[in-house]
Amino acid sequence: MTESAGSPSQAAATRLAALLLGSGVLHFVVPKPYDGIVPKALPGNARTYTYASGVAELGVGAGLLIPRYRRLSAGLAALIFIAVFPANIQMAVDWWRSEKIPLPLKIGAILRLPLQIPMVTESLKARRNAA
Repeated sequence: MTESAGSPSQAAATRLAALLLGSGVLHFVVPKPYDGIVPKALPGNARTYTYASGVAELGVGAGLLIPRYRRLSAGLAALIFIAVFPANIQMAVDWWRSEKIPLPLKIGAILRLPLQIPMVTESLKARRNAA
């Protein structure tokens, strides 16, 4: 069975793929900001986590564009968004404590945390609607 270009599965998957592919590329092009938000409690080198998450985002993003792998990739996307949440919390904490970060950016870092919820739900929607 083929799906149309505007099907719910493809639309949600395409949005998620664009987000993950863009972010995955940035992990390699400008890794330093990602290194800085790796939770301090994790063992090892932050750059390793930056590159590993970049590879995961690129792989899952690509998988979302292929109907045969969409269901699996959408489920993995939800897991990625959950897995990186501690890094987003770390960024918000670090930015809030920093005297160098302007207040509007600090507030933005805090307000961005709940945005993980629609990203997870969109992933689950794409998984549910996958052929």
